[in-house]
Amino acid sequence: MAKLFDVAVIGAGPGGYVAAIRCAQLGLNTVCIDEWKNSEGTPSLGGTCLNVGCIPSKALLESSENFERAAKKFGEHGIKLENLSIDVPAMIARKNKIVKAFTSGIAMLFKKNKITSMHGRGMLLDRQNENQLWNIQVSNGDQSEVVQAEFVILATGSTPRPFPLVEIDNDKVLDNVGALALSEVPKRLGVIGAGVIGLEMGSVWRRLGAEVTILEAQPGFLLSADESVAKEAQKVFTRELGLVIQTGVDINSIKQNKQQISIAYTDSNKESQKLEVDKLVVAIGRVPNSKGLASDGNGLSVNSQGFIEVDAYCRTNLPSVFAVGDVVRGPMLAHKASEEGVAVAELIATIKKQAANNESLPKVDLAVVPWVIYTSPEIAWVGKTEQMLKAENIPYKVGQFPFMANGRARALGETHGFVKILAHAETDRILGVHMIGPFVSELIAEAVVAMEFKASSEDLARIIHAHPSLSEVLHEAALGVDKRALHI
Repeated sequence: MAKLFDVAVIGAGPGGYVAAIRCAQLGLNTVCIDEWKNSEGTPSLGGTCLNVGCIPSKALLESSENFERAAKKFGEHGIKLENLSIDVPAMIARKNKIVKAFTSGIAMLFKKNKITSMHGRGMLLDRQNENQLWNIQVSNGDQSEVVQAEFVILATGSTPRPFPLVEIDNDKVLDNVGALALSEVPKRLGVIGAGVIGLEMGSVWRRLGAEVTILEAQPGFLLSADESVAKEAQKVFTRELGLVIQTGVDINSIKQNKQQISIAYTDSNKESQKLEVDKLVVAIGRVPNSKGLASDGNGLSVNSQGFIEVDAYCRTNLPSVFAVGDVVRGPMLAHKASEEGVAVAELIATIKKQAANNESLPKVDLAVVPWVIYTSPEIAWVGKTEQMLKAENIPYKVGQFPFMANGRARALGETHGFVKILAHAETDRILGVHMIGPFVSELIAEAVVAMEFKASSEDLARIIHAHPSLSEVLHEAALGVDKRALHI
């Protein structure tokens, strides 16, 4: 007889494992099915984010930034170092230790919350009419079994977008997995794609000594960010960090031999160019991991791009089946996936109590999901960009304040960047907040809270911020909306 659960979650990334925990907290008998294996071939919870994404990349970013500080910035503090060197295997080992701590931590959380964890590939089959239970097949090698659940949450995440001109081997041609596991610093590193992954990985290996060239097909740099932030970022990344960034590139061919990889491309001036590198990172985005998730004839609605179609409450077209995270519409961000997982878990609990109505259903507001790029300086934003407001003919005011004029930033020696607030010209409601500078990944949370509660720039301006702190830059930017910033 098949094992029976209230909820079956397929996928144990940030959307899936958080959904499973919240379901269990709400008293629902929950199983989480996940097929991920680490480099050692053993099951590892946490999905891309914890295994080969968010967490390990931040570990290497911190290591590379520490090396750069020691090499270039410690001297002005009166700290002198001689014979500074890099031990890349030690950096990788530290990264792996952090990853293992978090992935094993999820296993402990599952045990604590009495969640059944099953390793294998989950596939949604059919629904039995007599008892309204979904059948889910769990396959692991040559073994297979079917479990049943009243509700199903699909949270299978995303995979790197393939590039037709070259195959990833994670030896010379790398995706995010290979870029996080290099055993030595390449002399010449090429990166295709100037998005989050390309910039973060390019930054890591540039700080450690590689010559890094980034090729981007889009006509401009960081087009999803506010134009002023993108302009500042490109200036710092090229002039200070030494990244070579080319936009408007059309790649014609990629050839490789034992010594190097040759990329033939057409630049933004329509001139033919060639780039020769030792390693190549392909970071051209990600695609939803929905293939094979449902059996043939199941009826699950998936669009032409592979995204599972859902409504504002993450409900699919199938009864009692939900989908969250990278596999559905919206930004491919771990925190967005987690919040959707929580919202769906609470919705299922509400339905179980037969108390659901469209006015009280929990959902995630995609308009106030923060974005962060963990380069140095960091980049973060929430809400509309200035170019969006212009395109939509929304009247607005701007307040902007530089980190250069902030005491804490000066003490840190991190003075690049600014905070920019966009507020409605008539109501003063905050429409967007954009930051580039030190620790803005932490500062953006205050802006998210403000926008979630529909605050005005005056609300932020009236809040007392500790001195000296980086948060004062946000305060001064709020004051600047009405042209009354104090320290500039």
